[in-house]
Amino acid sequence: MLNYSLNSIANIINGKLLGDGQINISSVITDSRTITANQSSLFVALVGEHHDGHKYINELYAKGVCAFVVSQIDSLTEQFPKASFLLVENTLRAFQQLAIYHRKQFSYPVIGITGSNGKTIVKEWLSQLLSSDYSIIRSPKSYNSQVGVPISVLQMDSTSNLAIFEAGISLPDEMIKLKPIIDPTIGIFTNIGAAHQKNFTSTKHKTKEKLILFSEAKTLIFCNEHEEIKSIALE
Repeated sequence: MLNYSLNSIANIINGKLLGDGQINISSVITDSRTITANQSSLFVALVGEHHDGHKYINELYAKGVCAFVVSQIDSLTEQFPKASFLLVENTLRAFQQLAIYHRKQFSYPVIGITGSNGKTIVKEWLSQLLSSDYSIIRSPKSYNSQVGVPISVLQMDSTSNLAIFEAGISLPDEMIKLKPIIDPTIGIFTNIGAAHQKNFTSTKHKTKEKLILFSEAKTLIFCNEHEEIKSIALE
C-alpha cells in the first residue's frame, strides 16, 4: 500500500496541482474497471493509440475517486468540482516517474527478469522456491510492459524483503525506460529468440537492448548457453 500525499506526488512527477493536495494516496490505478477504486486511489489517464483514459474520469468520479493524473484539463475542474487533478505533459511518463521514485525507497534485493520467452515461468518458479525464506513482491501475471512494470513496482512496501519483476520489450528504446523503474540488483536473462525480431535490426541489436536492464546489476544469470548473450554482456 502506498502512502503519498497528492502534494508529494505532484513534486515527484512535476505536475501542476489543481485542487486539494492533502489527499492521501494509497493506490494508483490505470484501469477504470478496478473494483478497489476509492477515495484514496489516484487514476492515471493513460493515452494510447486506441484508448484515452480521460474518457473514464466521469465513471471513476462516480465511484468515489477524486484524484487524477491528466494531460488535458479542458473543463474537468468545473465538471468535477470535488476532484483534484495533476496536470502533466505525458501521463505514462509521469506514471513511470512515480514508480522510479517509489523503487528508490527500498534497499532490499530486486530480481529483474527479461528474455524472449520464459519470463513469467521463471518468476513464478523463483517465487515458489524462495517463498519460505522471503516475503516477496512480484509482478502480477505477465505485467512486463511500459504500463505493467510500474504497476508491479508500486506494490513494493516495507513488509517485503525481496522483489521479482519481469520486463518485456517489443521496440528499441523501451528498456531504457524500464531499467530505472526495476533497477535490479540481480538479473536473469532467460533466452533470446525470434519474438519481435522484425522491430530490431538484428539479434545482436535486440540482445543489447534487453541487456540495458542489467547495466547496474551486481549479478547476471543466463538461463541457457547462448554465446551471443555472453559475449555482448562481457563487452
